[in-house]
Amino acid sequence: MKIIVPATSANLGPGFDSLGIALNSFLVVETLEPANEWRVDHPFGPKVPSNQYNLVVRTALAIKPDLAPQHLKVTSNIPLARGLGSSSSAIVAGLILANELGAMGLDQTMLLQLATRLEGHPDNVAPAILGDFSVATYDEDWCDAVKMDFPKLDFVAYIPDKELRTKESREALPSKLDYPKAIHTGSVGNVYIAAIASKNIELMGRMMIRDEFHEPYRLKLVPELEEIRQVLQHTAHVGTYLSGAGPTVMTVTQKQETDQVVARLQTHFSTGEVRVMHIDRLGARVIK
Repeated sequence: MKIIVPATSANLGPGFDSLGIALNSFLVVETLEPANEWRVDHPFGPKVPSNQYNLVVRTALAIKPDLAPQHLKVTSNIPLARGLGSSSSAIVAGLILANELGAMGLDQTMLLQLATRLEGHPDNVAPAILGDFSVATYDEDWCDAVKMDFPKLDFVAYIPDKELRTKESREALPSKLDYPKAIHTGSVGNVYIAAIASKNIELMGRMMIRDEFHEPYRLKLVPELEEIRQVLQHTAHVGTYLSGAGPTVMTVTQKQETDQVVARLQTHFSTGEVRVMHIDRLGARVIK
């Protein structure tokens, strides 16, 4: 059995803790054979556990403690702690592992509820489970999510060499937001969703860069966001935003714009990775 979970990019500008999209980098968990104790072969080195404390296994055991141990093989091209949903993909994979091995009969809705409770917010886990673009809200009890058809656009990621833990990035946020500013940013998000739904690319791009919920407070941690906006100022593209908690900076492009954006970023940055990503419409799946 193989469990395949896509990378995700969250917020997409003004959609803080609510919007997310599934992209075509993947975490793959393969069950090899039953074992006396949990064993996880993975490419992440000694800092990631290879036993029952691995996040995939820990998540599975959290909802099904009596699962028989397995020898697992994990492969992934989702970079860790870079704002591309690496922990969310592991949580979703663990839930699906328990669901399949434990014959729990959980549907997508219940997987989404469990994943959101474990993660704390739905912006990454919803698109990881559902695929495509998701709009979600969580009230500490129940997650409601809507899957939408996102316009066929490219996502050009600049992935810095440095890690940025979500906890550190969240600590940069204010505890309160000015009421008029919150109203304005909420309205920007509403127009943004309407632009996506109506495939109005130009309007979508203008709304994408007008976030006031999180990006202004995280610039000191990810100065590359403003740097890339300046670098691409005279290069055609839809918009640039901070992916999740960062430090990955994502630029959305139409297909005819992608090569030039990639060239500009590769010329400007001597370190890090520039990766072209595409929307994964399927979400998490199991191959038997």
